[in-house]
Amino acid sequence: MSETAKINIQGKETELPLIVGSEHEVGIDISKLRAETGAVTLDFGYKNTGSTSSNITYLDGEAGILRHRGYSIEELAEKADFLEVAYLLINGELPNEEEYQKWDTEIRRHTLVNGDIQNIFDAWPTGSHPMGQLIAMISSLSSFYPESLDPNSGDEARMRTITRLLAKMPTICAMISKNRIGHPLVYPQNSLNYVENYLNMTFKHVTEDYHIDPVLVNAMNKLMILHADHEQNCSASTVRLVGSSHANLYASISAGIAALWGPLHGGANQKVIEMLEAIHADGGDAQKYIDKAKDKSDPFRLMGFGHRVYKNFDPRAKIIKKSADEVLAKLGVNDPTLEIAKKLEEAVLSDPYFIERKLFPNVDFYSGIIYRAMGFPVEMFTVLFALGRLPGWIAQWKEMMEDKQPIGRPRQIYTGPVTRSFVPRSAR
Repeated sequence: MSETAKINIQGKETELPLIVGSEHEVGIDISKLRAETGAVTLDFGYKNTGSTSSNITYLDGEAGILRHRGYSIEELAEKADFLEVAYLLINGELPNEEEYQKWDTEIRRHTLVNGDIQNIFDAWPTGSHPMGQLIAMISSLSSFYPESLDPNSGDEARMRTITRLLAKMPTICAMISKNRIGHPLVYPQNSLNYVENYLNMTFKHVTEDYHIDPVLVNAMNKLMILHADHEQNCSASTVRLVGSSHANLYASISAGIAALWGPLHGGANQKVIEMLEAIHADGGDAQKYIDKAKDKSDPFRLMGFGHRVYKNFDPRAKIIKKSADEVLAKLGVNDPTLEIAKKLEEAVLSDPYFIERKLFPNVDFYSGIIYRAMGFPVEMFTVLFALGRLPGWIAQWKEMMEDKQPIGRPRQIYTGPVTRSFVPRSAR
């Protein structure tokens, strides 16, 4: 595109090229700004800064649109399974039947983890947080597979590392669940599909059968698809930044898991349940907390409503609400906190205050409800988010490596003391 943006800084004028994306997004290429003017941009939290170009995910927060490689999230959640979406994100196209069967078979071949990994679990103190364990476990895979340390060792080696990680992630997540409650491990059963296998390893007791409910499998499949990628969010940007140093895939993904752990990112669905429990402990009056949320002088915030990016509605929330209703109806769960959640949802969707501010329930609100109804402890919620987000992180890392992007190195505006002389301790 020949159009440019002109900028004048202290008498120095320069023209910066405009970059237009395939969905007509416009960006200003400032890569030469400092060289030509001596100035840098300042954008706290990078809210208006494009760190990369990408062909993986398109997100329009104003219109409530989310697409992966051109496919709408609504269609993928309705028609695809999780491994199909993972293949799409990582390889760029949906697989045909032959490609899918090869992909599925290769992942099933790598589901077992090295037995020495159990020794790492045994070293952790009782009560260790599952996310801390997951960060360490994923990072440790680079020690079990030292050939993965060089991410530039070729396409075949890179895909082998990707396949191993996708295959072993559910096994490790299930191991974390079992170790947390002191139960014997359940090994992968590769006659089951990806989601069924994870649920079986998590909830099956070695001495009894576990019924794999298709309603729960369907809900879990949808949740994982809805979490699979979300453009340049905090954790995806972290994966890219760490990976830009040519750190191996396991280390880069481990860094992304650490970024996801925070309550402002992947821990949001845990905060939803903690809020519901707090309301229940205070008598269960949902309207009281609706009023507190509307009171500007009250610090209370409704968790799970509104979204930093989506200014209209979260398209993922509409999809998963249906699954939430199906799961609750199927399980017949009698949980007072879930009843409070229903009351909050009904009140917010009908209250002009929230409608005008577009504070609709988001995916975190419904995912927490589903996970709780299925029997997952609150501490595992963010682990489940990581399990779903894994293919997106891998796709972001792979794209960054294939594009041979430079090492990330943000600038800053220094606001500390100016030059001063050192004074010996005795004279201070």
